[in-house]
Amino acid sequence: MTGDEIEAVAEALLAAEAAGRQIGLLSLKHPAMTLDDAYAIQAALMTRKLAGGQRIIGWKIGLTSKVMQDALGIDTPDSGVLYDDMLFESGAVVPAGRFIQPRIEAEIAFVMKAPLSGDVTRADVLAATEAVAPSLEILDTRILRKDPETGQPRRIVDTVSDNAANAGIVLGAERHDPRDVDLRWTGAILYKNGIVEATGLGAAVLNDPVEGIVWLARRMGTYGQRIEAGQVVLSGSFIAPVECPSGTRIEADFGPFGSVSVAFA
Repeated sequence: MTGDEIEAVAEALLAAEAAGRQIGLLSLKHPAMTLDDAYAIQAALMTRKLAGGQRIIGWKIGLTSKVMQDALGIDTPDSGVLYDDMLFESGAVVPAGRFIQPRIEAEIAFVMKAPLSGDVTRADVLAATEAVAPSLEILDTRILRKDPETGQPRRIVDTVSDNAANAGIVLGAERHDPRDVDLRWTGAILYKNGIVEATGLGAAVLNDPVEGIVWLARRMGTYGQRIEAGQVVLSGSFIAPVECPSGTRIEADFGPFGSVSVAFA
């Protein structure tokens, strides 16, 4: 894609977010677009959001599970940016109309105490992590999930361009040293309106959520970025996305690891 096309898409996505509507699939309009193009659009969005006064508080990793990768025909995760206006406290009520088609995923969040970038190792990630915590990611999409005429679903270039479908983060209060917890066996029971909707374990995230942070640091290094001290990283979901129409109440019970909840007005 040309620079002008990338800037135009970024503007269209910002307008869609502001208006609470969805635009058509980028993968149909620009069939030759690459992942590099998609991350360039994400970067153009970042430039505009920072210029508008928003602040980066961290990063998210998506498409870490085999089932989600198979669904999109890919073999790599993706990533997006967390901004300060995306952060909700556990127990918060999301105002009606804040999102277009919100969904929820349960994840393990990493709170960083040192920067990371480039060819890091699992040991580097653990050394740079201040704590891990229970969390929920709120997904939304400013791009149609499926083209109404052709039936084509979103592809990874659509998702990455749209900030990896990120819209919010809900952090639980509990904090743990990642060396004291086997994150592969850390999981959650997710309740939707009091009924068990999904369960999962951290091992669904690349067999170890720490490996998600390794992947992200290496990917960011290729784009001249890095994870900064004080930032939060969502390591990837270990459940399928749960639809959250108005009136939905979500509670995630992580057992000894903690709990986190959110409701949608």
